[in-house]
Amino acid sequence: MKNKIGINTFLFASPFTNKEVSLFSNFKSWGFDGVELAIEDPAHINPEFVREQLDTHGLTCTSVCAAMGPGRDLRGADDEQASALRYLEGIIEIMPILGCPILVGPLYSVVGRTAAETAADKKIQQKLVAGNLRKLAEFAQSRQVLISIEPLNRYETDFINTADQAVSMVKAVDHPALKIHLDTFHMNIEEKNLGAAIELCGGMLGHVHACGSDRGTPGKDHTNWGEIM
Repeated sequence: MKNKIGINTFLFASPFTNKEVSLFSNFKSWGFDGVELAIEDPAHINPEFVREQLDTHGLTCTSVCAAMGPGRDLRGADDEQASALRYLEGIIEIMPILGCPILVGPLYSVVGRTAAETAADKKIQQKLVAGNLRKLAEFAQSRQVLISIEPLNRYETDFINTADQAVSMVKAVDHPALKIHLDTFHMNIEEKNLGAAIELCGGMLGHVHACGSDRGTPGKDHTNWGEIM
């Protein structure tokens, strides 16, 4: 199967709504196979209309990127966990309509939560997240799609920063619908060796964000793209 290259709508609009389908003609002309939709709220779009526009422009929805904003936290308070699950399940519900195979991002926690957690608290949070991710993976499997967790750099989360930590979580959840999503920007900060991190994930790797060390376009930066490829 040919790997598909998509472009993330966060680069151009926040939030993504029905009117942003006007971007699709540019994406196609630039040579992309598809679009990674950054859906901040499923209510922001009509999935049937967006799918129609994707089809019209010869594009696919390669993935949906989750926005784990305030109040969405699978290791947070009960209401934060419930809010995160509602949001993520709401996206999963519309993914088959969009023709989207995978939901990606730091699904496990709100972005920006960084603290010096005790070992005991970390253990509790790991168990909590694993349980919530398993619920989410089961829900995704029932809709015949996948979910994929993304390690972020230490300035954006204190929970999963490396491929090794992501692998440990996926093994703890032990569900075929859960994969790993690597981002070369975060890897550039956290990994000792980017190629080895990719190899470590192996068949658990479900998605990759490719961007330069400066968060810009790949190439002409100090990232070792040959090693990554």
